[in-house]
Amino acid sequence: MFSEVVFRLRALFQRKAVEAEIEEELRFHLERQTEKYVRGGLRREQAMRRARLEFGGIELAKEECRDARGVCFLETLVQDVRHGLRTLCKSLGFTAVAVLTLALGIGANTAIFQLLDAVRLRNLPVPSPQQLAAVRIVGGNRGMGLNQNYGDLTRPLWQEIRDKQQPFTGIFAWSVNQRYVGRGSEMRHFNGLWVSGDFFQVLGIRPFRGRLLLPGDEGPCPMRYGVASYSYWRRELGGRDPAGGIKLIVDNFPVEIIGVTPRDFFGMAVGDSFDIALPLCMPPDGLRRDIFNVSVMGRLKSGWTIERASAELDALSPGLFEATVPPGRDTPTTEMYKHFRLAAYPASRGVSSLDQTGYTSLRLLLGIAGLVLLMACANLANLMLVRASAREREMAVRLALGAPRWRLIQQLFSEGVLLASGGAILGLGLAGIFSRSLVLLFSTGDYVPLLDQLRMDWRVLLFVAAVATLTCILFALAPAFRSSGMQPGAALKRGSRGTTTDRSHFSLQRLMVVVQVAVSLVLLVGALLFVRSFRNLVTLNPGMRERGITVAFLGYWQSPLPRERWADFQRELLEEVQSVPGVLSAATTTRVPLNGGSWEHGVRVGSKEGTSKFTWVSPDYFATMAIPVVKGRGFSKQDTPSSPRVAVVNQTFVRRFFGDTNPIGQTLLTSPEPDYPATTYEIVGIIPDTRYSDLRTETPPMAFAPATQFPGQGPWCHVIIYSSEPTPTVMAAVKRRLAERHPDVVAEFADFQKQILDELVMERVLAMLSGFFGVLAAALAAIGLYGVISYVVVMRRNEIGIRMALGASRSGVVNLILRQTVLLLAVGGVFGVVFALAASRSAGSLLYGLEPDDPWAFFGASVLLAAVALLASFAPARRASCLDPVLALRYEE
Repeated sequence: MFSEVVFRLRALFQRKAVEAEIEEELRFHLERQTEKYVRGGLRREQAMRRARLEFGGIELAKEECRDARGVCFLETLVQDVRHGLRTLCKSLGFTAVAVLTLALGIGANTAIFQLLDAVRLRNLPVPSPQQLAAVRIVGGNRGMGLNQNYGDLTRPLWQEIRDKQQPFTGIFAWSVNQRYVGRGSEMRHFNGLWVSGDFFQVLGIRPFRGRLLLPGDEGPCPMRYGVASYSYWRRELGGRDPAGGIKLIVDNFPVEIIGVTPRDFFGMAVGDSFDIALPLCMPPDGLRRDIFNVSVMGRLKSGWTIERASAELDALSPGLFEATVPPGRDTPTTEMYKHFRLAAYPASRGVSSLDQTGYTSLRLLLGIAGLVLLMACANLANLMLVRASAREREMAVRLALGAPRWRLIQQLFSEGVLLASGGAILGLGLAGIFSRSLVLLFSTGDYVPLLDQLRMDWRVLLFVAAVATLTCILFALAPAFRSSGMQPGAALKRGSRGTTTDRSHFSLQRLMVVVQVAVSLVLLVGALLFVRSFRNLVTLNPGMRERGITVAFLGYWQSPLPRERWADFQRELLEEVQSVPGVLSAATTTRVPLNGGSWEHGVRVGSKEGTSKFTWVSPDYFATMAIPVVKGRGFSKQDTPSSPRVAVVNQTFVRRFFGDTNPIGQTLLTSPEPDYPATTYEIVGIIPDTRYSDLRTETPPMAFAPATQFPGQGPWCHVIIYSSEPTPTVMAAVKRRLAERHPDVVAEFADFQKQILDELVMERVLAMLSGFFGVLAAALAAIGLYGVISYVVVMRRNEIGIRMALGASRSGVVNLILRQTVLLLAVGGVFGVVFALAASRSAGSLLYGLEPDDPWAFFGASVLLAAVALLASFAPARRASCLDPVLALRYEE
């Protein structure tokens, strides 16, 4: 067996030596036979002739020997590849255009798939990731309590699960939050990962430097030790050895960095990256039962499945939730909590920061890029058909000489394989550039963790190979079959010009153009829908001032102030900001509008119960944000902590709870929550509806209360600043003032209008990329139409000459040719409208302010495509009208 393999490999890779051996052996046998006949009495010439006749010819014997080696197919394949390379090198212009077109299409598709792979398909870089499972409340916590990013459970609930669970060999909790490192003006954000002590042990992660956190590192707050991620260690800590001692000030307390995680471990949240991992510690005032801030995961025991673990957790749920009921809740909320149930979910890929809308957008972009690649393949198929027409005589001669059709198909297809391979290799290089650019488009910060997580793994390489194979089949196989299916006699009779009136060739080209028109119409409709949707969001009036607004976050937890002084200090900071030159007005708020955050309270108005968003603001808030009080009054300095509680509500609140009744002077009662006892507010004013958490969501019921009456004041505040100066100028002036008067205050600033646009990053990228691909699709359709109409002119040159000789006008010839364009546009347009309707309805959830079948989008796309197509067809039509009838009649098909 082994010797046979060696023999075949030698025949393949040492072809010349093997051929020489065959030649020598055949000549030896021929000489022996000749000598035999000479000894029998024949002259040498007669003996040699008789030996050759009996032998049947050396070349025929060589062919039989080659077939016996079993590598004939590979040899012919190598020959075809060499021939294809020579042919493509002779047409460098065509080759360059084809390879670049494929590279751009494959690169764009690979870039989007690479992003999907990074955030959705890739397993965590830990041993046996398929054993990991997450523990969550079935259906979520219904918005109960305070919720942090990736916060599925409360810490008291986590402790109950840890003590009573059975399905896991090890279980851990983790949480993420942005905190501060450093002091004073040197203070800066870091992405914190808070973990239980067995986090790294259960995951099986080994340190890159030093050691990782252990169960013994848990304890009372503040925490003493931390672990840095590899990227943060290199970026911010200079790659220093933790053994030498790395001391940081985290949240105003000293922390020692004792280790560094591996290069490829970014945390449990795919797409995000932690900077410092810290142990979950026990606060001095105990754990809150109403803050959902931890995610719980574990490694399943051998033999346990997700279904079995879920059944076990479901059985434990009544006791777990009964033991962790949040205090201060009304009866319906308490009963709802007690009826929560836990279940296990696969967690081999971690959790993702990308929501369902983000996944839908990425899949949609992948589909759009795939359609553009399909159009590129149709264009290349047309070019391959034209090249095949030019080589028709060559193919006819080879068929006439006995070449099998499969050999011609293989040879022509090998050229397509070479083009697809070149496009795939170049596209793989471009994919890295495109994917990084795409990530930067989706990002709004300076450091983008996802950039470190992009890599070429086996899934990406397999995707590239699959796309390259599919494109090769699409653009090369049909032309190869069509070219090899000709009748040699008919082809040779048409002469050697390389042109043909074969209607089958032309029909296939027209089919390709119809496909391009249909696909380009789908993409143009999608582009117009997404562009108009984004425009609707950008031009939407949120009901408040956008320009000239700067948002400041001021933190004063480093100041040695007692808790009872926080509210007074906040007013002092506000007065400092208001006194800065250029500041026209300023106000504080507990929630910055349109930044995705929300604060919801249960409320009762008379016999009606429901929920309302709540925000506590200073008296100048409505004036600063240009929100008019349409009825009643706003807030004033007379609204103090000791005065009656008052509230201003929006019109949606009035419609929801009062209907047509005048709410001024009426009261609302909030439901009790920890730190927020049930409170009665008198409604003193009404404001128009304004957007709250984002521009996409309809305005909810909203209530505003004076900041002086806020029961949960912390050592921080948001300040809304309205100024006639640009944001950078305001930032610099306020920073200087605060640094002079209050150096311990942390100050961060953001432009309000930019903050709003950053919330629309998904819509912006979708509009931009779909617009780009739509224009590219129209251009590809125009190129395809130009090629086909030019081919029409060549095919009908005799007919055009006869028409012009009989008196046809130039305009008549132009109309004759353009009718071909109109026909192709009409057929492709019908299919395009049908497919566009189906595609737009599937993407309807991504649109804002218009329907998926928006007539203006379909009309605009149709007009734009028709204009581009007619413009592309006009040049060959005009060229046809300028033909000399005499020369045209002399032209032989």
